[in-house]
Amino acid sequence: MIDSQALLKVKEVVKSNRGEKVHLKANSGRRKIYVKEGVIYDTYPNIFTVQVDIDERNVQMLSYTYFDILTSNVELIVCKNNQKI
Repeated sequence: MIDSQALLKVKEVVKSNRGEKVHLKANSGRRKIYVKEGVIYDTYPNIFTVQVDIDERNVQMLSYTYFDILTSNVELIVCKNNQKI
């Protein structure tokens, strides 16, 4: 069972790193894991968004839940201090 205090801590850490560059590793199921680099764009009560540059002119907005981090479906590493969320 996931502790609600752990969920609150993850929310605080993600919110405090808003606007920071991150390395994103996400498990999308069926042995599909992708690694991207982006910026924590915005935070909401239940989700957060990461903006990823596809190429020079195109960006992609990805959204994840804080629960994804707790269940290890998403791993974020903040680039400024190599802090793993």
